[in-house]
Amino acid sequence: MNAALRTAMDKTGVTPRQLAYRVGVSSKQVDRWLADGAVRPHARNREDAARALGVDEEMLWPDAVKDRMKTGTDRELVRSYPYRSACPSTVWADLIAGATDELFFAGYTNYFLWTQVPAFAEALRRKVAAGVRVRFLLGDPDGEVTRQREIVEDATLTVSTRVRITLGELTRMGPTEGLEARFSAPEDAVNHVGLSVFRMDSDALVTPHLARLVGHDSPLLHLRRHGPNGMFDRFAEHAEELWSRSTPLDE
Repeated sequence: MNAALRTAMDKTGVTPRQLAYRVGVSSKQVDRWLADGAVRPHARNREDAARALGVDEEMLWPDAVKDRMKTGTDRELVRSYPYRSACPSTVWADLIAGATDELFFAGYTNYFLWTQVPAFAEALRRKVAAGVRVRFLLGDPDGEVTRQREIVEDATLTVSTRVRITLGELTRMGPTEGLEARFSAPEDAVNHVGLSVFRMDSDALVTPHLARLVGHDSPLLHLRRHGPNGMFDRFAEHAEELWSRSTPLDE
């Protein structure tokens, strides 16, 4: 049997049925995990189960974790998703909640954060109050690149509308010391609209926008920094360069 899983459940008082509900599987599947230590749940289920029990995934299924362990530069890739919308809202919420130094939302519109992350505005207020630096980098809703992108996407919810949703949400938050918001420079708009970088301390969620696809239909990479000059640093430096030439919203 999987003694580590049983021990973790006993310590937290979580029953097989409760764990099944939290992970999104049947109670019979959890029973199989408990009965046979050689059974390896899908990676997503392992992650969700470990999160529900408050332990490391490696503690519950050490062999599975060792088999997927990466080396070299690709070890910074935590997970990839074929669509941004496939990344669970809990991933966004957990990374934001865990940030202690830096939250940098460098998407062109950023509007989906207000609907995907539960109580997003309240989370931002808590982080600012705790001394976390919070930044938003937005595209100019009246810019030429925005207009061209709207033609390419041909979406009902236009790029400029999505940017203005974020501007409205930021306005509703009122003056918030420690929260900064800027428009990227006109000369950087093409680079900005094609690549969204969302940084939470040493984690980043990166979306390269494909052809005519809107953000939620484009792929997403979850990166975690392991050292200098890796994938995380390269994307973080891209966002910082855009920020260095950006302008405050009221200019």
